[in-house]
Amino acid sequence: MGNRFGLPYLGFGLGLRAPHYDDALRQEHLPVDWFEIISENFIEAHPGYWEFLQDVRRRHPLVMHGVSLSIGSVDPLNADYLAKLKKLAEAIRAAWVSDHLCWTGVHGRNTHDLLPVPYSEEALRHIAGRVRQVQEALGRPLVLENPSSYVEFTTSSMPEWEFLGRLAELTGCGLLLDVNNVYVSAFNHGFDARRYIDAIPADRIVQIHLAGHQHHGTHIIDTHDREVIGEVWALYAYTLQRKGEISTMVEWDEHIPELSVLLAELEKARQAAGAARKAAA
Repeated sequence: MGNRFGLPYLGFGLGLRAPHYDDALRQEHLPVDWFEIISENFIEAHPGYWEFLQDVRRRHPLVMHGVSLSIGSVDPLNADYLAKLKKLAEAIRAAWVSDHLCWTGVHGRNTHDLLPVPYSEEALRHIAGRVRQVQEALGRPLVLENPSSYVEFTTSSMPEWEFLGRLAELTGCGLLLDVNNVYVSAFNHGFDARRYIDAIPADRIVQIHLAGHQHHGTHIIDTHDREVIGEVWALYAYTLQRKGEISTMVEWDEHIPELSVLLAELEKARQAAGAARKAAA
């Protein structure tokens, strides 16, 4: 099916995290198709880290994923931050640059958390204008991820999936569909996860995230600290059947295990994608 941006299908990737830097650099036949980096870990890093990324890039495509854009804030966009993002993206030839549909702070203070936005007409107009500014600064489409959430605004006038779809149409941005976040938010707020997947425009989806979470009975917390559960794998398979092949990455950011554990998760993603292809055929 493909995306409307002409961005490549990369296959199956992992987050590039410090415990596995040597593996990414030195293992010639590592069964990882691509890596995602956290932008903020590198934009102001020592030049040696940029050289490291360029070395990794010789074998594996790289994409950039940010946590500080704060696209939903009312603070002015940080022009210096955007300039650094663009410089790094060009230096490592990042396939795309993504961040979250959220805000992370206000009045110059950063909470270091991905806070939800109201899904209202006013918020849509505000965020759409900011997305356009970011895309102009970066010289490329911005890719935005659906966040996991634990509270909702009473002022919201539309569901999250409608907001994302309309935002993409208004701005020309891409979407990073986090299937685990859909599952988490669906449980927390009581909506149908498959309805969410169905509503997201397939040609806007550039990437998929998968991750583990902690279930606390009354609510789920998106923690990225364990294996993907069976229900999320099933939702991933459903997504591929409905939307086609999409570059997929497994996130694991806390209590990072041996690489073999991550590779096993990646193999599950490959198997799920293969089964989805057969089902679609």
